[in-house]
Order: sequence, then C-alpha cells, then structure tokens
Amino acid sequence: MTALLVALGAAVGAPLRLLAGHYLDRTTHWGTLLVNLAGSALLGWLVGHGVDGNPLALLGTGFCGAFTTYSALAVQSVNRGGLAGLAYAVGTVVGCLGVAWVGYVLG
Repeated sequence: MTALLVALGAAVGAPLRLLAGHYLDRTTHWGTLLVNLAGSALLGWLVGHGVDGNPLALLGTGFCGAFTTYSALAVQSVNRGGLAGLAYAVGTVVGCLGVAWVGYVLG
C-alpha cells in the first residue's frame, strides 16, 4: 500500500514540477527554485505537524519527492559555472533549509 501511495503522490508532483520548469525556467531557473522552496516548506510543515504513515508516504515521499529536484539544481549550477553557479546552488540549499525550518515551526 505504501508504494502505491508514493506512486500516486509522485504522479501529481512530477508533472507540476515539469510545468513549473517549462513556464518559469529561462536564463534564471525560477521554476526549479520555486518547486524546491515550496516542496521544502511543505515537507517541513508535514513533519512539524506530526504527519506520518500513509499520509506522509503520499504527500512527503511521493508528492514532495517528485515535485522537488536536486538533479536539475545540480545541472543548472554546473551549467552556470563559476561563482554564479556556486551562488545559485548554495543559495537554493540555504533557502530550502530555511523554508523547511519555517514550515516545521508552523506545523
């Protein structure tokens, strides 16, 4: 049952990430940044709210896992190169940790 819930959550999260990237990623990757920040905040809120078991499998592992993307962040950072790429990677990671903490506290 857990695997099915993860798959169902991912079936919603992955297309939303694709749409965000398609419509918002240009020279600056706003779509990737947005999904990573939103997914981190949501996952922080879920954990802070005490969600576990099947709901966490569906929303946390499935939806947030497919909605957020580390691989695109890594490729985009490398493609930017130099200090700009490093700043994008570090800024995204720090921002995601920050919003996850805020979500956790609000949860």
